[in-house]
Amino acid sequence: MSFDLSRIGAGLPVADTIGQLPALLSNNRTLVVQAPPGTGKTTLVPPALANHVQGKVLVTAPRRVAVRAAARRLAHLDGSRIGERIGFTVRGEHHPGSLVEFMTPGVLLRRLMFDPELTGVSAVAVDEVHERQLDTDLVLGMLLELVQLRDDLTVAAMSATLDVEKFAALMEAPVLDTPAVTYPLRFEYVPHPGRAGNTREFLDHLAQLATGHTDAVLVFVPGVREVEYVVGRIPGAVPLHGSLDAREQDAALSGGARVIVATSIAESSLTVPGVRVVVDSGLSRVPRRDATRDMTGLVTVSAAQSTVDQRAGRAGREGPGTVIRAYSQADYQQFRAHITPEIATSDLTQAALTLAVWGTPRGVGLPLADTPPTPALDSAETVLRGIGAVDGEGQATALGRQLAGMPVDPRLGRALVECGPAAAGVVAVLADSPRGDIARAQAPAREAARLRKLVRGGTGETDPGVITALAFPGRVARRVGEEYLLASGTRAVLPGDLGLTGARWLAVAEVTRSGGTSREGRAGATIRAAARLDEAQAREAVGVTEEIVASVVGGKVRGRKVVRLGAIELSSTPVQVPADEAATALAATVAREGLGMFRFSEAAQNLRERLVYLHQQLGEPWPDVEAADPMSWLGPELDGLARGAQIGRVDMYPALQRLLPWPEAARLDELAPERLRVPSGNRHRLDYSEGRPVVRVKLQECFGLAESPQLAGVPVLFHLLSPAGRPLAVTDDLASFWSGPYTQVRAEMRGRYPRHPWPEDPWTAPATARTKKRS
Repeated sequence: MSFDLSRIGAGLPVADTIGQLPALLSNNRTLVVQAPPGTGKTTLVPPALANHVQGKVLVTAPRRVAVRAAARRLAHLDGSRIGERIGFTVRGEHHPGSLVEFMTPGVLLRRLMFDPELTGVSAVAVDEVHERQLDTDLVLGMLLELVQLRDDLTVAAMSATLDVEKFAALMEAPVLDTPAVTYPLRFEYVPHPGRAGNTREFLDHLAQLATGHTDAVLVFVPGVREVEYVVGRIPGAVPLHGSLDAREQDAALSGGARVIVATSIAESSLTVPGVRVVVDSGLSRVPRRDATRDMTGLVTVSAAQSTVDQRAGRAGREGPGTVIRAYSQADYQQFRAHITPEIATSDLTQAALTLAVWGTPRGVGLPLADTPPTPALDSAETVLRGIGAVDGEGQATALGRQLAGMPVDPRLGRALVECGPAAAGVVAVLADSPRGDIARAQAPAREAARLRKLVRGGTGETDPGVITALAFPGRVARRVGEEYLLASGTRAVLPGDLGLTGARWLAVAEVTRSGGTSREGRAGATIRAAARLDEAQAREAVGVTEEIVASVVGGKVRGRKVVRLGAIELSSTPVQVPADEAATALAATVAREGLGMFRFSEAAQNLRERLVYLHQQLGEPWPDVEAADPMSWLGPELDGLARGAQIGRVDMYPALQRLLPWPEAARLDELAPERLRVPSGNRHRLDYSEGRPVVRVKLQECFGLAESPQLAGVPVLFHLLSPAGRPLAVTDDLASFWSGPYTQVRAEMRGRYPRHPWPEDPWTAPATARTKKRS
């Protein structure tokens, strides 16, 4: 029986355009649906697809709360009960529907692992593709490949933003466009200096902005911690985030709350009724991978323009609304236009395993919206080979296929398989963003029971430290003074409130960047969750190595026999290094400890940073300087040191030149030049030490420059300086700067520096490094 689209779509803007769907799909099996939040695309497109294909439709939404809400709303409008015609599946909850089934992308990924043909499914709608979540990108790429193999499958991608051209081109699909139907919005900009640090004072500022309104208010903050803090400052306010249970989420979505404080969950996936006022922090919490310290965590950044525009639109769904932005218009102009895809910034261990099981290792040949970064894939494959999930060619093993079907990170899955059902409780804790002592944490009973059913046999291990160490061997840590040294080489501090004070060995489950530095001057990290361990257990979980280490001390090569557990040195004994082995031993030392033993001239350091940048952006054949085999490019220098040469006289520039790939090296000055020519005619040094090209130049030298040059696909970041060399602005979007913030800069600076030009029209003014009299 078909759906009654007129009844379901009554009052929804998408109802005015949904009639175009059959014609658009008459000669296509892919479709892009563009419809702003609140227009009803998630409600009406799935039943319209079901009517068109006369079969079952799967719909993915990026969050569990959105999945449940969308399924319940469609069932209510259809007049049926959940689990009959409309159903949903999220972690731990399954209500199959005969015609439409909503689910998270992760659930669909695991279904594709077991049933690559999606037997019995006629269409799939991938919702909120503009959010660029990793699982959503992977699902869409796999479905587009499946479309080529099944001539009876239809795939639709639904987006809430106007940036649909990318997906239409990727899918070779027509676009069903529904214009936004919103009421007028009034904008207020009320910045606060604490926003940059996301301070408590800033959160108090948000709470003040949200009080005293007669209409319902929706407050956007970056994360759960901020939600709880702001809710505590506003009487009667209710929270809305993904960690709440269904009852608590329903309370926020019922329409009775006067103030709702939400994370990004309320940007586009959900309809929040009654809202006429939006208070926006302008902040988002996004995943970022720290390759140096083998950590991936959530960091707070300025939201994209497309994101804050969506947030603003929430105020104008039911009538004229007010948007209060806790930042300035100049700040808005500096925001990135669109969201950075998670595939470019996240840990890719789970994704790499999924791609291997799908039969497209590293995503080669898969129609992905963005190519995964080579360094992140290399790191992921190293982890997967270490746990036996992929072989040397990157192909999935039998264990890898088993782990891909588990609803946990492959590293946790490996620990569960090795230890058996007895470890399910600890693994459930580790999978639930733990804090504190793992041994004292209460396992989610329902999740533990579900995991227990996935495995049989195993060692029967129940010790939380051993299980954590098996999952994350690189995070086994030993106390060194007041800090802990992890096997991966990261140094971290242990807060006193975790209940683990005094432990000599730890198996660390969660570690985050702390922003400070350790006593040794290294970038710091903070342990958030761990379990106690002893040295014997650490040795068993990680394994130990013995090697002869050579170093140059007082102009002579000295040797030591070192026993290590990863980066943790367990013992060191002086030994003689035979002359014919000294160069090899020195190479091993360089490979392990890096290039810090050498002195780099300015020219050598510049070349090193350019090569590092090109490898990060383009991958092979541009070399990974830090990981390259030292004997392949440092052989002459190491031989010289072994024969007694002074290390201070080693010139690293010729050595680095040996790493240049030919013939690609001919493009070095094009892809990553030493200097950038600006409109004034001057050439300024480019700095690549921050991982992207940066140029520091006086503002007047850039008049007329509308677009930042791109080097290896990344726009140059301009630090625009005053005539005295002090920073005025930082931007890679010069057009936005000239059109907006420049006016304020001009007003503040022309009185201070009257001898220098500050034209009203910076587009046509001649660029110059001189004063007005000399120009």
